Amino acid sequence: MSAPAPRPAPRVVITGASSGIGAATAIAFARQGATLFLGARGAAGLDDIARRCRDAGGTAEVQVVDTTDAAAVAALATAARDRLGGIDLWFSCVGVGVVGRYQDVPIADHTRVVEANLLSHMNDAHAVLPIFLAQGHGTWVNMISVGGFLATPYAAAYAASKFGLRGFSEALRGEVSKKPRIHICDVYPTFVDTPGIDHAGNYTGARLSLPPGALAPETVAKAVVRLARYPRNTTVVGAPGLALKLGQFAAPNLGAAIMNGFMDVWSTRADRGEDTPGAVFDPPAAPSGPDGGRRHPERRRKAAAAASAGAAVGFAAIGGWLWRRRR
Repeated sequence: MSAPAPRPAPRVVITGASSGIGAATAIAFARQGATLFLGARGAAGLDDIARRCRDAGGTAEVQVVDTTDAAAVAALATAARDRLGGIDLWFSCVGVGVVGRYQDVPIADHTRVVEANLLSHMNDAHAVLPIFLAQGHGTWVNMISVGGFLATPYAAAYAASKFGLRGFSEALRGEVSKKPRIHICDVYPTFVDTPGIDHAGNYTGARLSLPPGALAPETVAKAVVRLARYPRNTTVVGAPGLALKLGQFAAPNLGAAIMNGFMDVWSTRADRGEDTPGAVFDPPAAPSGPDGGRRHPERRRKAAAAASAGAAVGFAAIGGWLWRRRR
């Protein structure tokens, strides 16, 4: 009996590939021998990640693109299809953030967040879906975040974009429901230690930091790579998915109120910082790589234990609330 033929290397397009989760995912696919086509605003960051992908055993081509420009994204999709001979998976990973009370952040910054986080993903899908339909298969992976389930005070435009992405994916999933080999996959990580926190706009008057227990970008990348072989509608990384959905159903405003109180206290006690739009409008001049470098190994174990305890408390609270409602 002959051995089964090896699976062909996936042909992968990643937008937002120059740093953070997109960069980590590109390198993870490269280790599997994937052929990659990478897009982002910053040439320096793209070239750096393409080199790392080649060193990891994959092949990578790059194209500088502003994904808020629909025509530019369509041109990238055509170029990727022609160079790769088809597209098996497209990972939309562009994302920016601005932190600050809604009225304190310039409206131009809010607009840019929605353009980058929501409209650019819509541009990606609009460009690649015809390719998937023509070839009869394909997986679109939509990077969202738990911000698609939990509202984020001090980041209202971010919340709007992520809630919008979740609804957009659900609508697309319905449209391709009769195409069993075309998949719309959502990924919802919790806090991730990427350079994104250094790139974020900040109008809080305080220096931004990450909470304990932030994920490594490679953890999220592993989940995305798995979707190439085992696509699924929803993948939550770093938190129980059921808890998120139940929490939104049972007490939709409680989490936002708690988070707002936390941010109020944090913004008055944290080290002082200067207001800045960060890299919201312009890409970083230098490569920044996948990792933010803020995790502390000795804290991760404690944070994991605390997260498990918090999830248990959350389930208990939700259960109690539902029980009282039934009574």
